[in-house]
Order: sequence, then structure tokens, then C-alpha cells
Amino acid sequence: MKYNIENDGLRYITNKYDVDFDDIIDHIKEKKYDKVVVQIPDGFKLHSLDIADMISKNSNAEVYIWGGSTYGACDIPIGLEKFGIKAIIQFGHAKFRADELGKSRG
Repeated sequence: MKYNIENDGLRYITNKYDVDFDDIIDHIKEKKYDKVVVQIPDGFKLHSLDIADMISKNSNAEVYIWGGSTYGACDIPIGLEKFGIKAIIQFGHAKFRADELGKSRG
């Protein structure tokens, strides 16, 4: 792990699930995103502030939490660009097929 996880809740998430904070943070830094939204399923919402803080602290981006429900890849909040949001980081059960092909990254 390149970025230090200082929180038991985040350690639990990274040990139990395939969450790669290094990849998330590196992508934000590489693309120079200054505002991002994290869209988190209900089971992770307990850790949403910790997730946002971890990403923000290590990427220097403003990180907002999408508070609505998340039902999968088709449930993407729209209209966020008018608030200056540059990317949506969606936590979910599986990768998009396009991710496997390297086509869905911004």
C-alpha cells in the first residue's frame, strides 16, 4: 500500500473487499482532478467520511459524498459538472466491463 491507512474501518474494507485506494488516489492525481464525488453503497456508508478523508488527504482534491442510494453501475448521479465535479468514484460489487478493457477511465 503506497498510501497509509490510519483507520480501522478503512483497514477492514481493504482487507475484506477489493478496494484499491492507491489506484483511486493515483488516478485523481494523474488527471489533476480538483473536485470528485464518491458514490458509496449503503453497506459502506458507515465509512463514507473516512473514505472521503483518505482520498482528499492524499490527493489534495475536494471530495464530496453522494448521499443517495447506489444500485449499481447504471445509477450514476447526473448534472454534477455544473458544480465543478470532475470525476465520480463509484464503489460497487464489480468492475464495469469497459474497465477491464481500459475504456471507461477519464
